[in-house]
Amino acid sequence: MPKTKKVGPTRGLGTRYGATVRKRYVKVITELKKPHRCPQCGFVRVRRVSVGVWQCGKCEFKFAGGAYTPSTKLGAVAKRAAKGMPVEEATKMATEAEAESVEPATEEEASE
Repeated sequence: MPKTKKVGPTRGLGTRYGATVRKRYVKVITELKKPHRCPQCGFVRVRRVSVGVWQCGKCEFKFAGGAYTPSTKLGAVAKRAAKGMPVEEATKMATEAEAESVEPATEEEASE
């Protein structure tokens, strides 16, 4: 009888490293692999080039971000401080930006 095919980010780890570490690993890797929206053109084509370096596949815009996500909470705070916005408005914008990064592609994005 064949073995069950393992799927998911922890497929090769087996029972090693403990449940907590594996759960943390799954959380980080799924955040890394999910589609991200480009801050320049708005298309969902951003991929990680290396640690902290992200690039859009459509407009070739290369920018610095977090190690596992294109934008970090600390980056949102820095952007707010640079613009001089109130705290509530900046956190609202950061949560909206996170929500936009996981929205499904629009029809024009799917056609390209």
